[in-house]
Amino acid sequence: MPVSDAATPVVSAFYDRFPYPGDPLQDGPPPGYNWRWCVDSAWAAATGCLPPRAGSGPRRWRILDAGCGTGVSTDYLCHLNPGSAVLAVDISAGALEVARQRTRRSGAAAQVEELRIEQRSLLDLAGEGPFDYINSVGVLHHLREPEQGLGALAGLLRPGGLVHLFLYADGGRWEIHRTQRALALLGAGTDEAGLHLGRQLLAQLPETNRLRRHHEQRWALDTAADANFADMYLHPQETSYNIERLLAFVATAGLEFAGFSNPEVWSPSRLLQGELLERAQDLSPRQQWSLVEELDPDISHFEFFLSKGPVSVADWSADAALLAARGEVNRCLWGWPSTSLMGPDLLPLSLSRESFELMRALEQAPNLSIGQLPLDWPAATRLAVARQLLEQRLLLPVL
Repeated sequence: MPVSDAATPVVSAFYDRFPYPGDPLQDGPPPGYNWRWCVDSAWAAATGCLPPRAGSGPRRWRILDAGCGTGVSTDYLCHLNPGSAVLAVDISAGALEVARQRTRRSGAAAQVEELRIEQRSLLDLAGEGPFDYINSVGVLHHLREPEQGLGALAGLLRPGGLVHLFLYADGGRWEIHRTQRALALLGAGTDEAGLHLGRQLLAQLPETNRLRRHHEQRWALDTAADANFADMYLHPQETSYNIERLLAFVATAGLEFAGFSNPEVWSPSRLLQGELLERAQDLSPRQQWSLVEELDPDISHFEFFLSKGPVSVADWSADAALLAARGEVNRCLWGWPSTSLMGPDLLPLSLSRESFELMRALEQAPNLSIGQLPLDWPAATRLAVARQLLEQRLLLPVL
């Protein structure tokens, strides 16, 4: 495997020792869903709509899982995007062996047109594109030169395509960074002995110690698996960002910021009300994000979409446009068809009778517009129900 980043050998060896993420293997499909790995749902979140289907079957996306690790994301990408072509790459042979076992046991390959799992760097994929959708979660911040990695992904993306990234944020990793530096000073290393010392440190610090309290209150469950603990506290190569550096980083690849994939986190209304909220809402989006970043020091990562070329977000504010649109029910729902279900973010939702009826009508008449659906309702009712479903991300409009 060609080596294109100075950190590749040491990072590869680290993940051979600690294949990450440490999620258990199981027979059958992965549990639940993550809508960011369902390209239809992600596309609608970033652009406000879905492209038309080529035929009667599912949309067949070309997907790259860049830095797939033990294949958790690859497994979901296959099961949530039937009929698509998926290429999953990683630099760690140990992690890829787990990924192959995972996808074999889950039946992932049978869900897609093609599944390739290969030991390759995301920097060495010349000739593989173009891809419609690139998923790279928790990867670029482990390169010595993250800009080179983002540029490589940009070169593999088709015009109008989307990248979904997850990168570390400075603020919410303050305690983690101090623990990492303390372990380095203690000579903990990045092997099993370092793992033992790391767990020992967080167990022996006084109960009132901020680092110990932060770990126990926030990260103890997430780092129960040794691979996850090592990834958090012992990783040999890591970069984190704030909002300003993040947006400057995006600009290096000539990509367009297409929105956070957890937008509720970045809304000032989550933290403020009254006059303070009104003042915050007068700020530009970028200033609002900076404000939220300053007010919430627990934000430990950025997750967001990038596009190749400007993002044209569909506008459904005009009644005529919404009535003329076709729509699909978001596939990332738990319990559908029912009036009590879990929504895209795995939060409970109770549907009104009208919402349920409109969603069923969309499924039964996929070629009809919202205004043409066989519902004995006036236009005002159709619009009100459709807009409620749009806000809940249960309805995905089709251009």
